[in-house]
Amino acid sequence: QVQLVESGGGLVQPGGSLRLSCAASGSIISIRAMGWYRQAPGKQRELVARINSVISGDTTYVDSVKGRFTLSRDSKNTLSLQMNSLKPEDTAVYYCYAGSFANDYWGQGTQVTVSS
Repeated sequence: QVQLVESGGGLVQPGGSLRLSCAASGSIISIRAMGWYRQAPGKQRELVARINSVISGDTTYVDSVKGRFTLSRDSKNTLSLQMNSLKPEDTAVYYCYAGSFANDYWGQGTQVTVSS
């Protein structure tokens, strides 16, 4: 089992920045992929950025955040998402994700609101 706890969400003005962090605990050695997803009101959960393989470091970003968001794995149990030039359409609940060969794990989510 893997437990994920997010932090760093909040309210920010358009053009501002936030840094989200995800702390993993438990069977960290089983993690093969990690990333962030988000879900806006009335919409489906979507991929934001994801390390597809923690071995190779291969990373995917959704087109809408390329050049603005940066995903980094700071340690074996910490994942960060630096979000710059935030837009109102980035408003959503952001979820940390970790995947092993057998299971998918999710954090409880952290709210990001971009508004003036």
